[in-house]
Amino acid sequence: MPNNIEGRGLTDRELLQLCLELEKGRCHSINSIMLETKHQGLREIYKEAFNNASTNQYELFKIMDEKSWYKTELASLEQINKVQELMQNNLHPDDHFK
Repeated sequence: MPNNIEGRGLTDRELLQLCLELEKGRCHSINSIMLETKHQGLREIYKEAFNNASTNQYELFKIMDEKSWYKTELASLEQINKVQELMQNNLHPDDHFK
């Protein structure tokens, strides 16, 4: 695919990043709706939609990761232990890593 120089279109990386962000957004939206839905049949429909969006998101992530287009940091043993401790004490890890 052409690069984005002079308006010739999106690069493969830009296209995948856009698709990844859209799927992540779908996951957040569906999850919020599913958590607030009382009707069990409707919850199952949302659950299936969430599973599909989550699978799509992970596949896009794997493609980008394989191409080194999505950088992630490895957690240190200290960070892992701290999160485990927080989770065991029912604390929210994000509150401690700001």
